[in-house]
Amino acid sequence: MPFRGVDFYRIDDLLTHEEIIARDTVRRFVDEKVIPIIDKHFEEATFPGELVPQLAELGLLGGNLPEEYGCANMNNGAYGLVMQELERGDSGLRSFVSVQGALVMYPIYTFGSEEQKREWLPLLAKGEKIGCFGLTEPDHGSDPAGMETRARLSGKGWILSGTKRWITNGSIADVAVVWAKVDEDIRGFIVETNTPGFQAPEIKNKLSLRASVTSDLIMDDVFVPEENLLPKSGGLRAPLMCLNQARYGIAWGAVGAAMACYEWAVDYTKARTQFGKPIASFQLVQEKLAHILTEITKAQLLAWRLGRLKDEGKLHFAQTSLAKRNNVWIALEAARLARDLMGANGITLEYPVFRHMCNLESVFTYEGTHHIHTLILGEHITGLPAYK
Repeated sequence: MPFRGVDFYRIDDLLTHEEIIARDTVRRFVDEKVIPIIDKHFEEATFPGELVPQLAELGLLGGNLPEEYGCANMNNGAYGLVMQELERGDSGLRSFVSVQGALVMYPIYTFGSEEQKREWLPLLAKGEKIGCFGLTEPDHGSDPAGMETRARLSGKGWILSGTKRWITNGSIADVAVVWAKVDEDIRGFIVETNTPGFQAPEIKNKLSLRASVTSDLIMDDVFVPEENLLPKSGGLRAPLMCLNQARYGIAWGAVGAAMACYEWAVDYTKARTQFGKPIASFQLVQEKLAHILTEITKAQLLAWRLGRLKDEGKLHFAQTSLAKRNNVWIALEAARLARDLMGANGITLEYPVFRHMCNLESVFTYEGTHHIHTLILGEHITGLPAYK
């Protein structure tokens, strides 16, 4: 059955015609192309690469970047709704699109030269090139300022050495946006992955985001031409701006996962009969469903307002932290409650609930852990940084 949507507070009334068209287009795509295949990919730990050309054709790669570079120039509300629907399909698919757009295309657009933008953005928008974002390291996750990857000048270019970890798309990427220290500064580099000395072994045996490629990036004296330095990058602010773009999409995406779990929980409990009647008629079941619906509605309002602030140029990164922190937390709770309501059936791939729950455990951690976003808000409230 096509997804009906969850709109208890008539949030659709707040959306523009263009936003609804974008949402409904991707909703149909997810129903028809993603949901029929994603459980198999999750079970076999494979990425549905066959969907990439279709994602590109729909204009979803770098969807909120300008048309002059081959992108769809969506407003941020439409972009957020796209992320919502993709994650309703699977967090791994939304992660692919988030990384391609927010963590590869956005830094090239924001910190790159005009030549870099015209060379790379159209290829990435068409899905002809796949990108990854190299910031996190094995010993430096929540503290990116401690990174050990180094870049040094050598002739007409740079020599990069270091290791990055937990890199989405790494093993299938044609290009990596890598962040490295130059003396005490932090700069961004466009690194083509076929360069000698570059390796991207895939991280295996994951129990989460199994339909997504996650990798190490190992750079052993990798030569990067001088023209591949992102000229406007500098300091930790640049990669953190990229992360804020991705966190925005996650705040919307988590709502999609929660909506999927809620729909299945409602349908299942209305059909499942115990003690002579549907279990949806019992008070404890209704309390859980009411709680999930309430939290989804609150998360939708947060995401909608976040999008409007972003479009108006008024968004503060702490507001993004609040939405990412809240919305992923409520999505994970929704998945756990839905699994509880479905009993033993909730742990099988016959239903998507446990798959969403496993994925959300990673989303809870990446792009700033739940605790780091708590401390970002704490610093905003008090002016005192508790994580230093």
